[in-house]
Amino acid sequence: MNSIEDMLVNVLKYHCQWNHLLRCVDARVDKALAVLRPKVIADHRALLASMGWPPKLVPTNGEDRGLSNVPNPLVLMQVEKRKRYSYSFLALCALQHLQTRREGRKQNCSEQSSSINRLWAIDELVSPITARVEYHFSKWTDQPELIFALVFRITRDFIIGVEDVLQPLIDEARLVGFSAREAWVFSMVQMLSEFLKMKTFSYLVESYSKKDMKLEVASLWLHFIDLMVAFDKHMQSLINPENFLYIKHDIFPTLVRGMSVLNLFCSNPRWLKIWARIELKHAWKKLKAELEDERAWLLHEKHETQTPLDSNSSKDYLLTTMEDHKAPCIAELVLKIVWSLIDRCQTLPDISIRIQFIRLSAGKLLWHFLNVLITHCQTSALHSDGWDCSDNSVWMVSGSINTAAYLEYKLQEWSDDINFLDMCNSENDSRLDINVRADNICFFSEEINALAELEMNWLMEIITFLLRQFETLSWEYVNCREQFEIGREISSEADPAVSPNLLEPLDTLKSQLDVAKTSLNAKDFLDLWRSTADGLDHFIFCSILEKDIHFTETGTFRFGSDMKALYSVFQQYCSRPEAFFPCIRDSLKLLNMSSKELKCLEAVLVSEDELAANYLQEFGVSHLSVDQVLKVLRKRIF
Repeated sequence: MNSIEDMLVNVLKYHCQWNHLLRCVDARVDKALAVLRPKVIADHRALLASMGWPPKLVPTNGEDRGLSNVPNPLVLMQVEKRKRYSYSFLALCALQHLQTRREGRKQNCSEQSSSINRLWAIDELVSPITARVEYHFSKWTDQPELIFALVFRITRDFIIGVEDVLQPLIDEARLVGFSAREAWVFSMVQMLSEFLKMKTFSYLVESYSKKDMKLEVASLWLHFIDLMVAFDKHMQSLINPENFLYIKHDIFPTLVRGMSVLNLFCSNPRWLKIWARIELKHAWKKLKAELEDERAWLLHEKHETQTPLDSNSSKDYLLTTMEDHKAPCIAELVLKIVWSLIDRCQTLPDISIRIQFIRLSAGKLLWHFLNVLITHCQTSALHSDGWDCSDNSVWMVSGSINTAAYLEYKLQEWSDDINFLDMCNSENDSRLDINVRADNICFFSEEINALAELEMNWLMEIITFLLRQFETLSWEYVNCREQFEIGREISSEADPAVSPNLLEPLDTLKSQLDVAKTSLNAKDFLDLWRSTADGLDHFIFCSILEKDIHFTETGTFRFGSDMKALYSVFQQYCSRPEAFFPCIRDSLKLLNMSSKELKCLEAVLVSEDELAANYLQEFGVSHLSVDQVLKVLRKRIF
């Protein structure tokens, strides 16, 4: 039959148009195999039974409870029986090798395309064990942990004998890439998976549809998953890659994932959705209990001694830990719960099934928590029409911003892991429309974007609150013309006081910025104070310099003193705060010019439109348009 297969490969290679001939030969070979394979398997099973396989799996009362003392019939075979078994084993391997070649040819791919885990001869060792253990399984419905313990003990205690006896035979059969140890573990896992599929989860799924049994079934379901995840880890520990130097590094993760009892969900999408729903409800219930504790929202801070200038160093904006982000305790708890959901499905063999489970459980939990953050922000008074808000409002919003920033950082870190990169690529490749989610460059792209949007939107809410508060408190200051049009002369050496009606706005602004600095992470606070300075720059410029107000020398000096007081509020955040008030700074330069300089500049700006911008640059005015400069010049009175 191997010779026939060699001929068919040549026909397919050189005469691919002979389809009818290939099908006819395949049909005849299939008829021969339909007779041959059952005969070889029947002989092999009879030989195993004559050897005493399987041995006693569960000791009776009074006997030693360990399996390690049970003799392994494979190891105790006599010479003649060993020869017969070897011949039968090689016959099965030869048939499997032939079948693998035929499947590879029909699928037009490599003959190694079939599973590297499964061997028919090993399956025949497991088959009689299945019949024996199911009797015991049926008695342990109330103690499922015994089921998993028994399967693991059988696998572990016979694995050395299986490997020592069968691996040389596999090598003799030249089945490259096959391992007796792996095939033994894989077949035992598949045996238990089939039992759970037929006897356990089919019943749980049926019972879950009944309302009065949902809670009980959900609890039992989670208990089984706990046992299955632990069992998978124990079984996979039996095939340590360090013991198998011939296994390629990139093959091992796939091999390990295939050895999972969770593979019963791969062929039952509805069961997977029920599992994900149960996990999500359980995780959300656990998270809600923590959300009710006020201590969960307490901020984490780094306790460091720094000078004001040191706090502006670039290293302070490289946020890596929860303390760096000043994230509350709830952020770490959410990540632990989300990761526990992700970790539950790590042994699922099918990558698309893992993706679906994570989206339905961990992904949805993240979206639920995002809504919690939004609600937490909305309960503050920052979005109200009034400005009379307590510092607690800024603290509440800052806590949500810090949490979103930390989650965003950790999700990006997770997405850089090779497993999530593989899932992301697989998810993108599976989409028919290449334009759908074209920006999905990492697994958690949508969640990261939503968190970044929350962070940006509510940071703008704080900025808007600070500007609205300043605007309300400074209404009297920006509408008092007399303080700038006063004609009394004062010397530049004098120490003029800040305008009285500007003291409260500045004091309140400083107080709120201090609260924001304490409650916000360094990166977001940097954006906040710079944006606040920019907003104040435009507000004061538009409120004073574009109104019908004229400035005497005294008024100009007073305005300059007031602005220095404004700059001093931001002095602790940078060494040159006036750089963040370009409109005010340029306006003061113009207002402090002499009468002669003003007339000369105005004449140039009016007559030389093309050279006006360059001329302004020479005067150090770069942030005002020509029209704005002319307005400022005409406000100065002498």
